[in-house]
Amino acid sequence: MKNWLLGLKLAGRELRGGTRGLRVVLACLALGVAAIAAVGSLRAGIQAGMQADGARILGGDFEIRGGYQPVPQDVIAWATARGARPSHVLMTRAMLIAPSGERTLVELKLVDDAYPLYGALALEPAGNIAPGTLAVEPAVMERLGLQLGQEMRVGEARLRLAAVIAEEPDKVASPTIFGPRAMMSLADLPASGLAQPGSLINHEIRFRLPPGADAAAFTRDLRAAFPGAPWRLRLASQAEPGVNRFLDRAASFLTLAGLTALLVGGIGVATGVRAWLDSRARTIATLRCMGAPAGLIFATYLWQMLALAVLGIVIGLVAGWGLTALAAWALSGVLPVPPSLRPYPEPLLLASLYGLLTALTFSLWPLGRAREVPGAALFREGASLEAKGWPRWWLVALNLALVAALVWLVVATAEQRAFALWFCLGAAAALALFRASGWALMRGVTALPRPRTAAWRMGLANLHRPGAPTPIMVIALGIGLTTLAAIGQIQGNLRAAISDEMPAAAPNFFFIDIQPSQVEQFEGLVRREPSVTEIRRVPSLRARIVSVNGVPADQVRATPETAWALNGDRGLTYTGPMPANTRLVEGEWWAPDYRGTPLVSFDAVVARGWGLGVGGTVVVNVLGRDVTLQVANLRQVDWRGLGLNFTMVASPGLLEAAPHTHIATVRNDPARDVSLLRTVTDALPNVSGVRVRDALEAVAGLLGRLGGALTAVGSVTLLAGMLVLGGAVAAGQRRRVREAVVLKTVGATRAQIRHAFLVEFGVLGVVAGLLAALAGTAAAWGVVRFVMRQDWVFLPGVLGTTVLLCLGLTLAFGYAGTALALRVKPAPLLRNE
Repeated sequence: MKNWLLGLKLAGRELRGGTRGLRVVLACLALGVAAIAAVGSLRAGIQAGMQADGARILGGDFEIRGGYQPVPQDVIAWATARGARPSHVLMTRAMLIAPSGERTLVELKLVDDAYPLYGALALEPAGNIAPGTLAVEPAVMERLGLQLGQEMRVGEARLRLAAVIAEEPDKVASPTIFGPRAMMSLADLPASGLAQPGSLINHEIRFRLPPGADAAAFTRDLRAAFPGAPWRLRLASQAEPGVNRFLDRAASFLTLAGLTALLVGGIGVATGVRAWLDSRARTIATLRCMGAPAGLIFATYLWQMLALAVLGIVIGLVAGWGLTALAAWALSGVLPVPPSLRPYPEPLLLASLYGLLTALTFSLWPLGRAREVPGAALFREGASLEAKGWPRWWLVALNLALVAALVWLVVATAEQRAFALWFCLGAAAALALFRASGWALMRGVTALPRPRTAAWRMGLANLHRPGAPTPIMVIALGIGLTTLAAIGQIQGNLRAAISDEMPAAAPNFFFIDIQPSQVEQFEGLVRREPSVTEIRRVPSLRARIVSVNGVPADQVRATPETAWALNGDRGLTYTGPMPANTRLVEGEWWAPDYRGTPLVSFDAVVARGWGLGVGGTVVVNVLGRDVTLQVANLRQVDWRGLGLNFTMVASPGLLEAAPHTHIATVRNDPARDVSLLRTVTDALPNVSGVRVRDALEAVAGLLGRLGGALTAVGSVTLLAGMLVLGGAVAAGQRRRVREAVVLKTVGATRAQIRHAFLVEFGVLGVVAGLLAALAGTAAAWGVVRFVMRQDWVFLPGVLGTTVLLCLGLTLAFGYAGTALALRVKPAPLLRNE
């Protein structure tokens, strides 16, 4: 205890002289903490914004979703009798046809006179959605070249284009996916002809409760009054659970990227602490010779490290807060709601804890080795501050405990813990790989034949001289560039799949809402088009999972990758013969003329994620009726082809009598897409055509925005690596100056000295770049193959960019350090020696 108190006093006195030698430590810690604090604060701000404005986002205090069947009138009557005010909203997709004949698919929202219950629908010019009128988003106006007042056609209804939608208060709860928004009055639904048996129309009813009413208690009573009802309730506090899940997963991934930056910063901490202790060598020697015990030396400089860590964390938190505001402004058009920008203790405390654990983990080792150096050794010229061997056993144990605590914190706070654990293992493997590669480079250079050129001899010798920072530089640049290389390869693979692979395998069109009475007419229209090469059609129903093997759907322990299929309505079809290109992985297909107990073929991945096997049962609700299906087989479904694939394919018989529609895919000459779409939708106004390429372009745009965010956070890792590189160059600047002076004194020219140092840094850059390219490719391959389950595409351009960037960075930093060293005049330095 005495050593700690005296060490605190000595640490305070030394820090009064400034922290010039520890600026890299400050910068590295601040950068990593800022990245983690910014991501956490932005997520907390968005969630707070959604909770504070949940009623407006949802469109009511609570919502009943009936799916593809209307909510029963007795349910609405029960709620209205208790003071709740309802608003009916229907969601579907339809073809919007301009007077010119041009048409586009829109996400159609039909609303009643009570809409919106919360917030305001901003139209230009101002007004409401009146019967006989239509409002559209600006993108529709631009795409079809429209003007206000024109007569549009939606299905069979003719409506006047009355306004442009400037702001839709509940858009987060009902997002647009396959097309821009169009809004019309619910009163115009009968005239449109869109409401046919089995049509894909989502029925939603929002309720506004009287002031002071408890929405949670109200909905509990509602569920109790209608037990086992097929519709689903959602409170304003759960305005968009899908957005929350997306935010959680995106934030977890971005936090891991920030942790990578902090990991690289930890290398900078270790380098900075070592350089700081080297600069304090005379002070340490004096204290040791005056009888100061090793414990006092350790305590003194640990206190200094803690003080610097706290300062770096504070700087990082302030910078992270500033980055949150900047990110909110830059992503204003992408975020679901404007975030509530105020300090949030949880993400700030978490970022602080990450920073403190990282600082201690990477500083204890050099501090522990320095405490073992005897004072006399520090007076010998050129003696190293670090002792050989390991620190004391208790310091090693403490260091391992800190590493374990850091890993536990990463895993415990992650949305996907298995992925976070793999991240930690991958980070440890990357550190070991780059450290071993640095050692191998030093050993390999010594085994090379002696070059004839003096610059090459001196440059290669610098890589393996005593105290060379070769391993540190390889680690710093390697990990930072590995992150960018991996992100670049993952983005490139996704882009290739969406822009090249999927369109090549996908049909041109999906046609939906084809009524059974229209099947013959539809196929006749399509087959008369000479450009059509293939048409496939299947019956389509919507079913909601009620239970799996007797377990209610909301209680099924599904894997995170398959939980989505338990929520909402799922597509369901039926067939006798086994469809073409079907690959069974378990069980057998039923006979083509089967008419027995209803059977179902399940997607093998989804079924296994639910613990469902052949012989198991799943209960589905089809148009209000529960149907029990027995699993006959599991099959492998390739969703990448975007063909007519279903999670569930039922046997014929029972479902044939249920009201349903048909969907079809059509392969066509892309140059004739417009003609084909016009032919079908003019003859069958209720049928909608979804152009696959348009949908893929929308997905590609979303992935592009997400990729930009990932690249930005990955760049923070590279910036941390650059700081470490700069710190390593600065730490060796004194040696570089001495060498330059001696070489100039014995007759070396400035060009020879410059070339020698550039050889050193050039070799470092090429080796670190190649390692980063290989490690980044391996990481991206694992993510693409096993997480995203996509085919792997090798992208040599990304690897070439990685190597060139690494080479450029090392040469830039090396040249800067060399130029400064060459400016030093020999005489003053030699006189001091």
